[in-house]
Amino acid sequence: MRKYTSLVRHEGNRELFMFVELSILGLLQGWPVHMHVEGLRGTGKTTILRAAQAILPPITRVKGCIYNCHPLRPHCPLHAGLNPVELANLGTETVPRPFLEISHSAKMGTVVGTLDLKRLTDSSEPEARILPGTLPKAHRGIVFVDEINRIADTSPELTDVLLDVMGTKPGRVQIEESGLPPVTLPLEVSVWAASNPDEDPGPLSDIRRQLSDRFDFVIQMGRPQQMKDILNILRRGHEAKEEQDLDNVIRSRLAAATTEGRGQLEFPPEHLSALAQLYLSHHLESLRSVEALK
Repeated sequence: MRKYTSLVRHEGNRELFMFVELSILGLLQGWPVHMHVEGLRGTGKTTILRAAQAILPPITRVKGCIYNCHPLRPHCPLHAGLNPVELANLGTETVPRPFLEISHSAKMGTVVGTLDLKRLTDSSEPEARILPGTLPKAHRGIVFVDEINRIADTSPELTDVLLDVMGTKPGRVQIEESGLPPVTLPLEVSVWAASNPDEDPGPLSDIRRQLSDRFDFVIQMGRPQQMKDILNILRRGHEAKEEQDLDNVIRSRLAAATTEGRGQLEFPPEHLSALAQLYLSHHLESLRSVEALK
C-alpha cells in the first residue's frame, strides 16, 4: 500500500486530502464525520482513503475488548455493567485505530454480527454469545464502503443498517440472532464511501437519496490537469523510509491537535450566524452539513 504522504496532491484531489484529515480530527473529538467521494475510475479515490489508515492515531481500549470499549466509557455487553474497580483489574491496551471495509458483496452477518458457533459448540462450556461483525468492531474508527451505490442498489438491508449508523452521532447498530435478545450498541464510527456515478447503477443520490443525505460532505474527485503533477505521479517509485516517517509526523500532529473530549472549543457567535445565514441563503435541505462544519 502506498504511503499517505507519498501520494501526489493536485487540484483534482486536494479537497479529498483536506476532508480526510478533517474527518479524522472529528473522530478524535468524538464527533464522527461521514464523507462520500465521487469520481471517475482510476482517479485514486480508494488509494487515498486506504492510505489514510497509516495516519490514524491509535486508541486505548479495555484490554482484549473486540468492541474497542473506551476504558472510561465501556459500552459493550461484556464491559458496560462493570464498576471502575473491575475495569481497572482488566487493564488497558493501546492498539491501532480500526480501519475496516465493507464490500458491495458483504452479508448482514459479517457486517452486523452473528451467533458465535465456536462458543455455542464448546463441549466444555457451551454458551450462546454474539460474534460482532465489521461495524461493532470498527467502533472509534473508520469504515470504508467502496462502490456504495452498488450496495444501495442490491442490498436494502445493509443500506438500512448504514442509515442507523449515520443517522445520529453517535450512531447505533442492532445485532439480532434467533433465540437471543437483540443487542443494541452505540457506535462511534466515521463512514467513508466511494463511488463512480457514471457507471451502473448510477449516482447514489438517484438510487437511495436518504443514504446520500446522511453524508456530512460529498467530495468530487478529479484528474490531474497539470503536466508537472502527472510527471510527479509517474516518477513515484516504491515507498521510501522518509515517507513512512512523514506519515508518523502527520499522525502525531492529528493526535496533538485534539483535546480530550469534545465541545471544549468555543465557537464565536459571529461564526454561528454565518453558518445560519449559509443555510438560509442557499436553501439547504438538511442541517447535517452545517452541523458538520461547526
